Amino acid sequence: MDFSDPDAPHNNGQSKIVKHEDAARDSAGHYRELHNFARSRTGDTVLAEDLVQETYLRAVNSDSSELRNMRAFLFRILNNLVTDHFRKLRRTRERFSTAEAPDIAADTQNAEDQLIARQRLKILQEAIDELPPRCRECFILRRFDELPHAEIAFRMNITRSAVEKHLAAATAHCTRRMRERG
Repeated sequence: MDFSDPDAPHNNGQSKIVKHEDAARDSAGHYRELHNFARSRTGDTVLAEDLVQETYLRAVNSDSSELRNMRAFLFRILNNLVTDHFRKLRRTRERFSTAEAPDIAADTQNAEDQLIARQRLKILQEAIDELPPRCRECFILRRFDELPHAEIAFRMNITRSAVEKHLAAATAHCTRRMRERG
């Protein structure tokens, strides 16, 4: 992939093309700045690293032959990824909100059963929140968005084997937490 250099002199009406390696070297200089931005927005160093890596992956895979400002392009991608992360997080929390607990426990016999159901739901929500970001994302895509393993692997840019490992780890963690606290 090539990136146009807007400051380069034009030869015969054509702009100088910057090789992919040059663009990668130039964009690598932005890593710390991107990481600090992501960390300040998410409050999570590991998640910030994942988001910055995903930013670079998307930048490399994009059709940016007429790109004029690599830094702005990377920040736009990163900002979109951060926004998507918080949207997913909000959707997950909405699914587990206590407002939904009465619907889940609607068929229970009495108030005690409803209280137990709410407590178990809260324990499950806390267990999911404790998962590492990538593991949590994988678990949510499978259990709540009901995506097949292949689609999850594609979306997360990981192998099906990695999806299965994330799901096994997430399921074991949630089961353990439910036993410990439930």
